[in-house]
Amino acid sequence: MELLRDDNYFMKQALIEAQKAFEQDEVPVGAVIAIDNKIIARAFNLTERLNDVTAHAEMQAITSAANFLNGKYLNGCTLYVTLEPCVMCMGAIYWAQLSRIVFAASDPKQGYINAQTTPHPKATVSGGVMESEAAELLKNFFSSRRK
Repeated sequence: MELLRDDNYFMKQALIEAQKAFEQDEVPVGAVIAIDNKIIARAFNLTERLNDVTAHAEMQAITSAANFLNGKYLNGCTLYVTLEPCVMCMGAIYWAQLSRIVFAASDPKQGYINAQTTPHPKATVSGGVMESEAAELLKNFFSSRRK
């Protein structure tokens, strides 16, 4: 019997990655990429550790998934990420040709929607999956840094 996994399952996995980022004093954003009901990449923000502004969770996950598939295009793959992708990440998502993007919390200041960037025309986007859990983790992170 095949175990069917839904968006909540995969977003929970992305939240586990975000928690790892939180524990390492990184902005708590996590991502997973799945294909055929299987996770092929896991990542979280590494911008502080690597001193690299491009080391967002999505960028790390795209690189990992491309290595796993031995190709640069991620057709048929779904990206689950705990925060709405920024313009840079949406550009990479576009060029990698991910089929689906699912994010948890919106990012009205730095997200791709406010910047009027669009995903690949063949891609679909869903937002708000486990939004409250992701937003709470982000809120806790930033409030702890302001003390």
